[in-house]
Amino acid sequence: MKRAGGGFFLVVLALCIFFGWTHGDSLAQEKTVAYLSLADYTGAIAGLNVPADMGVEDYFKELNARGGVEGIKVKFIGVDTRYDVARGVSAYKRYRTEAKLLVVNAIGTPIGKAVAPLATKDKLVQLVPGDGEFQAKLGRIFIWGPAYQDSFAAALEWMVSDWKAKGKTGMPKIGFISWDSPYGKEFLRGGKEYAEKLRVPLLKPEFFPPGALDHTVYLTRLASAGANYIFAGGVDPTPTNIVRDAHKLGLTKSIQMVNDYWGPTEPVGIRAHPEPLEGTVITSYYLRGEEAKKHPLSALWTKYRGKPIADLNESYIFGTVWGMDFEEALKMALKDGGYEKLDGEAMFKAYQKLTGFKRQGITGPNAYSSTSRRGSLEVKFYQVKGARAVPITDWIKAPDAVSLHTF
Repeated sequence: MKRAGGGFFLVVLALCIFFGWTHGDSLAQEKTVAYLSLADYTGAIAGLNVPADMGVEDYFKELNARGGVEGIKVKFIGVDTRYDVARGVSAYKRYRTEAKLLVVNAIGTPIGKAVAPLATKDKLVQLVPGDGEFQAKLGRIFIWGPAYQDSFAAALEWMVSDWKAKGKTGMPKIGFISWDSPYGKEFLRGGKEYAEKLRVPLLKPEFFPPGALDHTVYLTRLASAGANYIFAGGVDPTPTNIVRDAHKLGLTKSIQMVNDYWGPTEPVGIRAHPEPLEGTVITSYYLRGEEAKKHPLSALWTKYRGKPIADLNESYIFGTVWGMDFEEALKMALKDGGYEKLDGEAMFKAYQKLTGFKRQGITGPNAYSSTSRRGSLEVKFYQVKGARAVPITDWIKAPDAVSLHTF
């Protein structure tokens, strides 16, 4: 019995060693790279960031299911920073040594600014929403689309054109209202100068704390100053609530409301307040409404989230763009140096070669280059009609307002 038991033990030990070695070999052969999202899943911008990160995560799931890029799988790491700078920096420090970490997406202008020196020191690629300062001071930080001030300049041109199309003379008075934060004020760092260039009267801007639920005081001041158009910032539902309050005051009868990129989305603001939002114009650099729902990549929403296409948030479809850019840059970096030499520096060089990459029409063509950190150069205008975001223009190249400001 003792001899039999000892023999059995040796056999089991041998099998454990064998399978342990083979399993270890398979793990050693598996190649991965990492993408880090310093996200906001429960804070001020969660309404758009949650679906956007679902989009990029699902894109990577689909990519990995196809075998990855040359057998290399992408590891998505999402951390809820709650739109808090300290949490964002802490999360970055925790994951900065992750094996083959190549790209860090800082969801939020304040977090992006705080993490930038660290990501630069670590020689990683960093993505940020729209801070034009990163275009003015070229480094390793890439903007998702056109800079905020460029989009505001495009909105100013649309407002002037709309004013003239209505047979009005002179120039319209423009009001501006947004969060009292680096994001909220970024639009005017170049946007203010562009208004002066157009000779458009820009009224004293109104800033309010993120999270404020009532905006009537700020709107009343802009109306009293004679605003013909009001450009409202903030991340949905904030812009929705601004327009709701303007409607409650009766201002939308005489003042055209215009929103920025993060304005009302169909499943959030528009669904909740369709009547107050009727006629609101949205400046966007990615597809919205039915155009987003009909895009082929929207199929990932139903495949991986199991939700009806009617509930698709447009930021989900834009999230897939982050995945597309990452995949394309990874292919370039591997071609230039292979997996062993793959690091943040290799990806930085690759991202600068994405110029003209089509992004499947979800945005304008990628505009990254050695002299550009803008994700794209074009915007499109939508208007809320019958509880839908309907396109009212084609893609329009946004003016360069960044160069007008001294950073």
